[in-house]
Amino acid sequence: MEEVEQKLAKGDIPVPVTHRPSSVTSPCKKWGRRVALILAFLWTLRLLSNVEYIRHNRHEEQEHGMLNALMHTAKKGHVLKRKGAEQLFLSIPDKDSAIATSRVYAAKPHMAGTAGDLDTAKTFLAHLQEELQINQSSSDIPLYSAGSHESREATLTISSLDEPKAWIDVYYPILNSPLDHSLEILGDDGKAVWSAELEEVADETDPYAFESANAVPTWHGISRGGQAEGKLIYAHYGRKRDYDALVQAGVDFSGKIVLTRYGGVFRGLKIKRAQELGATAVLVYSDLRDDGTVTVENGYLPYPHGPARNPTSVQRGSVQFLSLYPGDPSTPGYPSYENSTRVDGGSKPTIPSLPISWANAEVLLKHLEDGGDGPTVRLVNNVDEKITPIWNVMGVIPGHIKSEVVVLGAHRDAWVTGASDPISGTVSVSEAIRGFGALLRKGWRPLRTIVIASWDGEEYGLIGSTEWGEDFSEWIKDHVVAYINTDTSASGSRLKAAGSPLLAHLLRETAEQLPHPTSEKRSLWDARGDTGTLFGEHMNTEIAAKQMHKSLAADSIGVSPLGSGSDYTVFLQYHGVPSTDGGFTSTLHDPVYHYHSIFDTQYWQELYGDPGFSRHIAIAKHIGLQVLRLSSDIILPFNTTHYSLELESYLDKVESIAATDSFDLDLSPLRESVHALQSASLELDSAKTKAEHKLHKILKQLKKRHSIHRKIRRKISKALCKLKKVFGKHECKRKDKHDDADTAHPHRQPSRHLIKAIQHVQAVNKRLIAFERGFISKDGIKDREWYKHLGVAPGKWLGYGATTFPGITEALTMDQNATAAAYEAGRLKTLIDNLVETIRI
Repeated sequence: MEEVEQKLAKGDIPVPVTHRPSSVTSPCKKWGRRVALILAFLWTLRLLSNVEYIRHNRHEEQEHGMLNALMHTAKKGHVLKRKGAEQLFLSIPDKDSAIATSRVYAAKPHMAGTAGDLDTAKTFLAHLQEELQINQSSSDIPLYSAGSHESREATLTISSLDEPKAWIDVYYPILNSPLDHSLEILGDDGKAVWSAELEEVADETDPYAFESANAVPTWHGISRGGQAEGKLIYAHYGRKRDYDALVQAGVDFSGKIVLTRYGGVFRGLKIKRAQELGATAVLVYSDLRDDGTVTVENGYLPYPHGPARNPTSVQRGSVQFLSLYPGDPSTPGYPSYENSTRVDGGSKPTIPSLPISWANAEVLLKHLEDGGDGPTVRLVNNVDEKITPIWNVMGVIPGHIKSEVVVLGAHRDAWVTGASDPISGTVSVSEAIRGFGALLRKGWRPLRTIVIASWDGEEYGLIGSTEWGEDFSEWIKDHVVAYINTDTSASGSRLKAAGSPLLAHLLRETAEQLPHPTSEKRSLWDARGDTGTLFGEHMNTEIAAKQMHKSLAADSIGVSPLGSGSDYTVFLQYHGVPSTDGGFTSTLHDPVYHYHSIFDTQYWQELYGDPGFSRHIAIAKHIGLQVLRLSSDIILPFNTTHYSLELESYLDKVESIAATDSFDLDLSPLRESVHALQSASLELDSAKTKAEHKLHKILKQLKKRHSIHRKIRRKISKALCKLKKVFGKHECKRKDKHDDADTAHPHRQPSRHLIKAIQHVQAVNKRLIAFERGFISKDGIKDREWYKHLGVAPGKWLGYGATTFPGITEALTMDQNATAAAYEAGRLKTLIDNLVETIRI
C-alpha cells in the first residue's frame, strides 16, 4: 500500500475520472445483466422454433399458388375444407330458383345476334356480378369488341386476377336469317297444285308457343339462299350409305330435289352429300317413326293436348358442314373480329334446303308412293346474310394457382325460346354459380382458377366458343386444364354421360355420389338406364336398333366418347383439353321432345320435360361437383391408365375393320406403342399416389410441429410480457387464439421438405395435363385439318357422332386405302411414342 502511495505521489499511475473498485457492483447493473441474459435466451428459443422455415423460389408460380392454398386452408375457422365446401355447394341449387330462372330466359325468342339474345347476355352478366360479388365502379356494362385491347386484356390477365371479374366479349361472324320461303308441288303445266304451310301451328294451350309461333320462320341456319325446282327423290336418313345405295341402284341425283328424314347423321351432311351428287335442293322432315312408342297410333294425343308430336312441328338448325370445321364459316382457324378478312372455307352448302313438318312430308311421301317418278317440286329459300354481333359472357373466380384454369360452359342462344335447348343447361349453370357464390361468401377460394362461360352462336355452328378458342389459342394451351360442358340438361329421363376417357372416372364417381332426381335409393348414375314410362304396342324396329347401338358406344366405365355438336369441340378437338358433356336426354318412351321447334317451351318443360325441375338441379350439382374436384384436388383427377386401356379397344375396332374387309395392314407397331403408354401410365399412377401421400404426410407433421411451436411462442410471449411489467412497460396486446403464426410473421418461409413435396405434385400434374394434349397433331386430320386430335373426332360423315382413331378408320372405311391407313397409323404411333416420353417420371 505504501508502495502504491509513493507511485501516486510521483504520478506514475494515472487516476481515472470515474473509478469504482471491482469488488463493488451496482444493484441496477446486476439486474440489467440478468434481464439481458433472459431476453437473449428467450429470443434464441423463438428463433429456434422457426428453424424449419426457409425461402422458397418465388419465381415458381404454381408452387407459390399451392403453398398459399395450403397455408390459407390451414387457418382454423377461416375457410371450408373440401368436404365442407362440397356439402355447402350441394345444399344451394334449388328447384324454385331454377324454375324462376328458366321462366326469365325462356320467356321470349333469343336467336343469336338478336335483341332478345343481347338481353339474355345482360341477364347472365348481372347474375355473375351478384353471385360472385363483383363490384362495378360504374353503370357501364363491361362489353368489349373482340380483338380490342379491353377484350384481349380481359382474358389474358385472368391468370393475374385476385378478385372475381365478369364481362361480355362481342364477336362478329357472318350469319343469315330467313326472309321468305315456300314449297310447292307443280303440275304438268308448271302451276302449283299444292302449297305447303311451312310455319308451325300453335294454340293458346301453350301460351309461349302461341306467342312466338311466327317470331322465327322455319329455315336452316347457314343455308344457301335461292330457288330450286326438280323431281323429288326420297333418300331415307340421308346418310352417305343411303345415298350410295341409291346411286348403286341407278338413281341419278342430277337436278333433283331430295327428301330425307332427320336422324342418323348431322343435318348439314345430308345436304353436303346431295350437292356432291348434283342435287339442286334438299328437304328434311321429322318422321313420326323416330318418336318410339309415343305416337297417336299408340293412343297418345299430339302436343299441346298430349305427349305425342305436334304434326306441324319443325326442327330448325344449322346446315354448316360441321365435320369440316366449326365456328364462323368465313374465318376458319382465326377469330371473327369486326374487321377480319372473310374467306370461303367450303363449310357452307351451295344448294338451298328447308326443314319441314311431318304434316307436309306426309303429303310428299304419298305422291312418291303412287309409283313412277316423284312429283316436280319447287322450293324457295331467301335469306339475309350479313356480319352479325354475338355476345359471349365470361366470369372468373381466381384460384391460388393462377396458371391452371378449369372452364365451365353452356350456350345461351336458341332457335326460338328453347326452354330445353339451351335454357335447361343455362339454368343448371346458373344454379351452380349460386353454389359457388355461397362458397365465396364463406371465405372459400379454389386451388385453381375457374372460368364460367355463357357461349353465344352455338346453334349456328358452335360459333361463340370456337371464336374464343381460336382467339386465345396460346393462352388456352398454357392455362386450361379441363372443360366441363352442359348443353341441354333436361329433355327426357335418361342421363347422358360423355367425355374424354381421362375424365370418365370423375364423371362416374361424382354421379354415383348424387341421388337420383326422381327415384329413391338410386344414384344419379343409375339414370343412365332410365327409359321413360310411355309405352305402346307399335314401334319401328329400325329405331329400336339405333337406340341399342347408341348404348353400345360407351366405354367400360359407362362414358361415351365425344365427337362434336356442342361447345366442348374447340377445347378437345382443337386444343387437346379433356372435356365432359352431360344432361338428361329423351328416350323412345318419353314425351316427344320438339327439338328446335316453337314447342320447346317453358310450358312443355314444366308439364312434360322435367316437372318440378329435379333433373335441372341434378345436373347443376353434377357439373358443380366436377368443377369443384378439378379446381380443388391437389392431384388432378385424371385417369391416364383408363385412357391408355381404351386406346387398345380403339385399336381392336380398327383391326376388326381391316380383317373384315381383308386389308393388308400391320398394326402391331402401334399396339406396341399403346402397351408402352400403358406401362408409363402405371408408373405415373404410382408417382401420383406417392406424391400426394408425401405431401399429406409433411403437412400433418408440420401441423403438429406448428402446434408445438405456437405453444412455445405463447409461453415466451407471456414471459416477455411479465418482464416488461416488472420494468413498468405497457401491457402486451392479447391475441386471438386462432391467430396464425405465419400471418403474424410473414418473414417465415415454408420448409424445404414442403417445397420439395409440392414440386413433386406439380411434376405429376404437368404430366397429367400433357396427356390429352399429346394426341394433338399440328397437321390435323386429312381433308379437315381444323380437327387436330388423332385419338377421336366427329365422324367425317357423322357430324355429331365420335369416330375413334379417325385417321386410320376413315382411310379404311371411306377411302378403302390400306396404304393411307398405314400412314395414319404411323402418325398416331409417333404421337403416342412422344407421349410415353413426356409422362415418364
